[in-house]
Amino acid sequence: MNDTPGWASPGSAPSEGQEPGTSGPAEPADRPDPRHPADQPRQPDQAPQDPGVKWSKEQPPPGQWSAPTGPPAPTGPGQAPPPPGPGWGTPPPGGPGGYGGGHGGPGGYGAWGGGWGGPPPAAKPGVIPLRPLGVGEILDGAVSTMRTYWRTVLGISLTVAVLTEIVVVLLQGLALDTSSTAALNDPSATLGELTDAMGDALLNSGVVFLVTLVGTVAATALLTTVTSRAVLGKSVTTGEAWRDARPQIVKLFGLICLLLLITVGIMAVGALPGFLVTLASDSGAGIALTVLGLIGAVVVTLWLMIRLSLASPTLMLEKQGIVKAMSRSTKLVRGSWWRVFGIQLLATIIANVIASIIIIPFTFLAAAVGGDGDGVTGFLNSAGGDIGWTFLIISGIGSVIGAMITFPITAGVTVLLYVDQRIRREALDLELARAAGVQDHGPGTTPGS
Repeated sequence: MNDTPGWASPGSAPSEGQEPGTSGPAEPADRPDPRHPADQPRQPDQAPQDPGVKWSKEQPPPGQWSAPTGPPAPTGPGQAPPPPGPGWGTPPPGGPGGYGGGHGGPGGYGAWGGGWGGPPPAAKPGVIPLRPLGVGEILDGAVSTMRTYWRTVLGISLTVAVLTEIVVVLLQGLALDTSSTAALNDPSATLGELTDAMGDALLNSGVVFLVTLVGTVAATALLTTVTSRAVLGKSVTTGEAWRDARPQIVKLFGLICLLLLITVGIMAVGALPGFLVTLASDSGAGIALTVLGLIGAVVVTLWLMIRLSLASPTLMLEKQGIVKAMSRSTKLVRGSWWRVFGIQLLATIIANVIASIIIIPFTFLAAAVGGDGDGVTGFLNSAGGDIGWTFLIISGIGSVIGAMITFPITAGVTVLLYVDQRIRREALDLELARAAGVQDHGPGTTPGS
């Protein structure tokens, strides 16, 4: 006999004459009364009084039936028959570990409280459970990191956002010419004026984008360290995050610049055939070919950027080089492109909505206060015209608050996506459990969606 609870296939119907939920076999309805002389136990040399099979009075306790290990025992005189029906004491398909080959540690599903209530909850030393994650758990983990370690997270985001916005405001107020872009809204502007205005607008946007990119890289590097520690339930100060991230910041900036160059190269290749046709024939066919080329380039760029989207956390957490980090990201995303794309898109939409809710009121306030006396209407009618310092400062405050909240969300989702993909492909949850000091943590058994 063993002390393992009795096994039965899930969904099987109870035996005849047996109430559901009982673990032992049902007794025959016509079981004789042992007090009757004809029903007394007979001696070995005594002829059977009833040709039917009789049950022994001494039955094992429920839940302790054991499977026979050899051929069926004879049912001769004086020997009790084996328990009826196949399967008593026999584990379900998949071996002694239970269904699916023993997931969840020794004993499989049969060891989980003796029932079929599902696997036990995964260990959760930090902001996420140590198993494959669902979409909601990834988003919740990013928000939980910001909420639990708000001093470090918001301190890093606020510092980076303030420094970045100061540089942007100074460039826009002192160096960049924003008045020439007003020609874009002038119906009577000549082709030369429109060309100059377009060039100035692209230059202004490019400079602001590069400054913002530097701030985003720095925030991502620091917040990656914070989020990776939050997975283990360990806090980290701003100084510790900086010391850990500092050796990789230059590489991270190089990675971002390389991705930008790749994007520009793909777009140029896509638009080049149509541009050449336009120069040669000056017809509508060249313009149509340029548009189609740009659409194809956007599709290729999107596909490639999602495959490389986990290169940043790989570079920071695995201390890899730029090329190796890009190769690792490609391997982690392979087979999960649509899932990674959907989660990244959802996180981007959420971050942009939050940023817009914060920035738009500050923009209207800036237009009302610093719109040269014309208020919001004048600002909207003269979009792209000369912008005063009051407008730049007030709108910059809104940008700082928006970046302070959105930086942790986008960085946290990217890091947790990286952790999730490694859990699914490389059983990283086992290493995380050991690092967090979790005892007896088996492989994750409840994959997220």
